[in-house]
Amino acid sequence: MTNPLLHNERLPAFSKISPEYVEPALDHVLEQSKQTVHNLLASLVEPTWESLVLPMEEMDASIDRVWSPVSHLNSVMNSDELRVAYNACLPKLSEFGTELGQNEHLFNAYKKLAESEHYSELDTAQKKVIDNAIRDFRLSGVELSQADRDSFKQISQQLTERTAKFEENLMDATHAWKKHITDKSLLSGLPPSTVAMAEQFAKRDELDGWVFTLDFPSYMPVMSYADNREFREEMYTAFATKASDQGPNAGQWNNTDVMTDILKLRHELAELIGFESHAHRSLATKMAQSPQQVLEFLTDLAERSKPIAEKEFEELKAYAKEQGHSEQLESWDVTYFAEKLRQQRYSISQEELKPYFPEDKVVQGLFAVVNRLYGLEINERHDIDVWHKDVRFFDIFDSEGELRGQFYLDLYARNHKRGGAWMDECLVRRQIEGGIQTPVAFLTCNFSEPVGETPALFTHDEVTTLFHEFGHGLHHMLTKIHHAGVSGINGVAWDAVELPSQFMENWCWEREALDLISGHYESGEVLPQELFDKMIAARNFQSAMTMVRQLEFSLFDFRLHLEYQPDQANQVDKVLAEVREQVSVVQPPKFNRFAHSFSHIFAGGYAAGYYSYKWAEVLSADAFSKFEEKGIFDRQTGLEFLNNILEQGGSKEPMELFIAFRGREPEIDALLRHSGIAA
Repeated sequence: MTNPLLHNERLPAFSKISPEYVEPALDHVLEQSKQTVHNLLASLVEPTWESLVLPMEEMDASIDRVWSPVSHLNSVMNSDELRVAYNACLPKLSEFGTELGQNEHLFNAYKKLAESEHYSELDTAQKKVIDNAIRDFRLSGVELSQADRDSFKQISQQLTERTAKFEENLMDATHAWKKHITDKSLLSGLPPSTVAMAEQFAKRDELDGWVFTLDFPSYMPVMSYADNREFREEMYTAFATKASDQGPNAGQWNNTDVMTDILKLRHELAELIGFESHAHRSLATKMAQSPQQVLEFLTDLAERSKPIAEKEFEELKAYAKEQGHSEQLESWDVTYFAEKLRQQRYSISQEELKPYFPEDKVVQGLFAVVNRLYGLEINERHDIDVWHKDVRFFDIFDSEGELRGQFYLDLYARNHKRGGAWMDECLVRRQIEGGIQTPVAFLTCNFSEPVGETPALFTHDEVTTLFHEFGHGLHHMLTKIHHAGVSGINGVAWDAVELPSQFMENWCWEREALDLISGHYESGEVLPQELFDKMIAARNFQSAMTMVRQLEFSLFDFRLHLEYQPDQANQVDKVLAEVREQVSVVQPPKFNRFAHSFSHIFAGGYAAGYYSYKWAEVLSADAFSKFEEKGIFDRQTGLEFLNNILEQGGSKEPMELFIAFRGREPEIDALLRHSGIAA
C-alpha cells in the first residue's frame, strides 16, 4: 500500500496516517533532501534566488509535508505506537537540521549571494530570507571547529529528545490522575454544567457518580466554585504537582532531571557559539536588544503593579475572614474566594455568562467580527479528512473572492491531547509551480465539550482564548508574502509574534462585537446590557494580581536562562523562590511544582522568551487604541492593520511595521490603562 505521508495530496489524509508509515516516510524524504543539497552544490555556479533559495525552500516544504501532520497528531491524538514512531524520528530530524545548518558550502553560497549584484535586485522580503539564513547558519555553529560542530550536533539531539520527554511526562501525568466521586455532598457549589460534564465523564468510564480530571474545563470550576475545601485541596495538589517528585503520583513521570538536562544543554549550546547564556542567544532573533532591556521592562511593570496587587490580596484575605474562613488563605482557597468576592462586588461569574456563548454563535460571531474588520468571508467545509469527529474545517475568502487561507478547528479537551491552546502551521503561503500555495492552519483549544443535548457553552475566558488563537491564525493565513522563510509567522521576531493574537482579544470586551458573538443557547438573546455592564466593571478585578503572576512566569523564565550556572544545584527552585519574593503576592505551598509543567519554556518555543506575552501586549494595546480612537469596526483602520501587520509576515522588522501602522513607536500607557493599573 502507498504511504499516505508521501502520497502528495495537498491536505494530509489524516484517517489513513498510522504509526507504521511515519519513520519510512521521514527516512525517504530526508534521503531525498540530502541528495537535493548534494546535487545543488555540485551544479551551483553563480548563486541566485532561483538557483539556490527556491530549491532549498522546496526541500524544506517536502520535509514539512511529512512531519507537520505527524507532529500535529502526536499532540492531538497521542498513542503509545505513534509516540514510539515520533521519538524514533526526532534524532534523525535533529541530525539533518544540524548538518544542514553547518554546511559550509551552503553557507558560503548564501554569503556569496548576499554580496552579489543579484542581491540588490531582490525585493525586501527576499533579502530578509537571505539575511535570516546567514544569521541562522551562524547560530547553528557553521563557523566552529569540526570538534565543536560535532558537540553542537550531539547536544542538539539530546535537547530535542529531552524537550519531547518533558511534554510526554506532562501529558501522561495529566491524564493519569482522576477524581471519582460518589458522595453528592462534595459537589456543593459546583455549577450544573460542571456536574453534568463530570457525570458524562463517569459514564464514559462506565462508573457511577462523577469523574473530575486535571484538564482545565474540569479543574478550574472546582477551584472556583467547590464549597468543600478538602476537595479543592486534593485537586489543587494533583494539578500543582504534575510530572514532579511531589503529590499523588510523586516520582512517576518526574520532570525534575529533565529540566536540569534541558537547561544544561541549552547553556552548552549557547556557549559553544559564543553567547554568555541561552538568554543572550535567544535575543539574537528577537526585538529586544539586550537582557538588561528585558529585565528593566519586566521590573518596571512589576514595580508599578505589585503595590496594587498587595492591596487586592489584602482585600481578598479580609473578605475570606468575613465569610468565616479563619485559617490562612491557601492557594486552593484563592480562586474560590476571589470568585465569591467578584460575585458579591459585581454580581457576575464566568458561569453566568456561559449560556450566552454557545459554540456556534461564538464561532460565527468571530467570523462576523473579522468580516467587518477586513471583509473576510469564512465558510465551513464537510468534505475534508480530519483526525477526530469533532474537528471542523473552514475556507477564508477575502473581499475580492480570493481564497486566502484554510484552517482546522479542534476545540474540545479529550484524552491523548496535550493541554492548552495553540495555532500551528499545516501549510505556508509560498510560490509553487502553477501559482501560490494557500496557507493552512491548525487551531487547537481545550474547551468544555457539549453535554447531553446542550451545545458546548464557553466561558468568556474561553471565548477570549479562541479569539487569541484566531489572531495567530490570521497572521499565518492572511500573509501576502510568498517566500516561505518570511511568510505568515515565519521570520517574525518571537517577542512580536503575540501582537496579532493579543490584539484580537480586545473585541471580546466591546459591546458592538459582543452583539455578534453572544446569543443565549435557548432564547438566542444577546448578552443583556446589565450583564455586559457587570462584566466590564469586573474586567480589571484583581488585574494587578494577574499581572504579577504573568511577570513571575516571565522573570523566572528569563532569569533562569540568563543566570544558569552548570556547577550549581537546584537552580530552578532557587530562581523561582527569588522571583516570587520580588513580585508575587500569593506564596504557594512548598509542594507546588509549577515549573514541572511549564511546557511553554521547557517544551515549547518560549525559552527565555515568555516575556514576549507582556512585550507584545504593549504593542497590541497600543495598536487597539487606534481603533478606540477611530471606531472598533472602522474598516479603514482595519485595512491599515491588515496591510501593515498581518499581510507583511516576517518580511520587515516588527518595529518598522508597527510604526507604519501606528505612525509612531509603541507606548506603554494603553496597556496600563487596559489593565486598570494606570489608575
